[in-house]
Amino acid sequence: MELLSGADMIARALHDEGVEYIYGYPGGAALHIYDALFRQDKVQHILVRHEQAATHAADGYARASGKPGVVLVTSGPGATNAVTGIATAYMDSIPMVVLCGQVASHLIGEDAFQETDIVGVTRPIVKHSFSIRHPSEIPGVIKKAFYLAGSGRPGPVVIDIPKDMTAPTERYEYSYPKKVRMRSYSPVTRGHSGQIKKAVELMLKARRPLFFTGGGVVSGRACEALTDLVRRLGFPITTSLMGIGAYPQGDRQCLGWPGMHGSYESNNAMHHTDLIICIGARFDDRVTNNTSKFCPTAKIIHVDIDPSSVSKTVRADVPIVGPADAVINEMISLVQGRELANPEALAAWWTQIDGWRAEREGKLYEPAAPGEPLKPQQVVEAVHRVTRGEAFVATDVGQHQMFAAQYYKFELPNRWITSGGLGTMGFGFPAAMGIKMSYPDDEVVLFTGEGSFQMMMQEFSTCKQYGVGVKIINLNNQSLGMVRQWQDLNYKSRHSHSYMQSLPDFVQLAGAYGFRAIKVHTVEELEPALEEVFRNKDELVFLDVYVDPREHVYPMQVPLGSMRDMLLTKTERT
Repeated sequence: MELLSGADMIARALHDEGVEYIYGYPGGAALHIYDALFRQDKVQHILVRHEQAATHAADGYARASGKPGVVLVTSGPGATNAVTGIATAYMDSIPMVVLCGQVASHLIGEDAFQETDIVGVTRPIVKHSFSIRHPSEIPGVIKKAFYLAGSGRPGPVVIDIPKDMTAPTERYEYSYPKKVRMRSYSPVTRGHSGQIKKAVELMLKARRPLFFTGGGVVSGRACEALTDLVRRLGFPITTSLMGIGAYPQGDRQCLGWPGMHGSYESNNAMHHTDLIICIGARFDDRVTNNTSKFCPTAKIIHVDIDPSSVSKTVRADVPIVGPADAVINEMISLVQGRELANPEALAAWWTQIDGWRAEREGKLYEPAAPGEPLKPQQVVEAVHRVTRGEAFVATDVGQHQMFAAQYYKFELPNRWITSGGLGTMGFGFPAAMGIKMSYPDDEVVLFTGEGSFQMMMQEFSTCKQYGVGVKIINLNNQSLGMVRQWQDLNYKSRHSHSYMQSLPDFVQLAGAYGFRAIKVHTVEELEPALEEVFRNKDELVFLDVYVDPREHVYPMQVPLGSMRDMLLTKTERT
């Protein structure tokens, strides 16, 4: 039996778990662990420039790969700097393991230098947390942490590690568990067959059915099965923001996504449907608008692996607790050979949906004419053309995020990487960085705004050190665009602190880090600039695109209205 220190156990356990990258930033309480990482070559540590960036990079990796991202930070401010990224992962159910150094055991509770009760601080925003009490616990705790992070409804797990637990002078037997069992944790592996049969009977009898699927289908690796089921039935489908790509967006049956800035046809279809088949979504408030007016004629089938999410905000008529893939596959077996009870009604439903589509065709936005300020929508569409819709697309949060979701059409899952639940500005750059390191042969595009980008722009330095070739598309409207939009609508255009009056020259900023940057003002400049940006897949290029600062994101739901109550332009509403 091999004898290892606690720090060496951590390094070895990460390798035995199959970890490729760990994102972190060193400090006193974690130095034994950093020394152990230095003395091995199996797990690559990525030195970020801020601990929040470490969590977002691990998060981006997890969203793209489906495997838990791993973070290492020191105690006190190192751990608290990671809190925003932990909360971001928690809100979107992203698997992550966060190793936090801690002051030595005998100093805990003494207000020691760089001491913070990180277990207490993060308790509301983690799936679970551990505090190491003896070095011999480390292999088992790490195995449990990865199991918890990735199984059931995924989420972040924090491991608090006092410095004396990693001392190089104390060695113990090392054995990494092959399996893990936790008596108090047993996620379901299939749905209730009786409930699934009820759901299928409703589906076959529905006159105006609609699938509504979310991030649980993506994380549950159920996208192929979902596509099979939807095409067998011929029903329309809409996805949540987190579920984009679960079903090919270019397919006729896909209506886009519903909610605050969802498509005209998806919001109307949600309002008028008589049956919602919800799989892996939680009816977030950005989808439902006013729950008292939500889908008044619809029965609801709600499938989710987390029982606490079912009927939480919208009551389910047929609740099903189970993993998306198992439930969908059982549904497929039950619909095989069966006929719809109301095929004429479904045909009429599609006629109505196609009518909604036709109403807005060609009216989504007014493209910029030569010499006019670019519209952000046409920039996103141009990037989609250049990348053939095949890129990993990360975003920050704001108007650019909504434009990217609306106009970059995704045919594959795990390609749309954004902060949904928490809405974290600064998320996009480090997330894109984490993706590109793991998928170097793919294009990784970041859509950002000058407000969000400045929150994590120091990660230029990380990209320089590790040769990370992300493509950054900065939709520069010289303001906090979404804040300004709300101020236009609700505060008579009193733009209180939403205009940024001291922006850097981003071309010079990128150049200071040794990167190429291009500035674009007009439609004539856009296509040649994009050719330059995407000429070399391995080169980081920053495209600073000045867009019309007056442009709003539409459609936009009317607050406290129903799904069909929307602003369509600055002067038009439903």
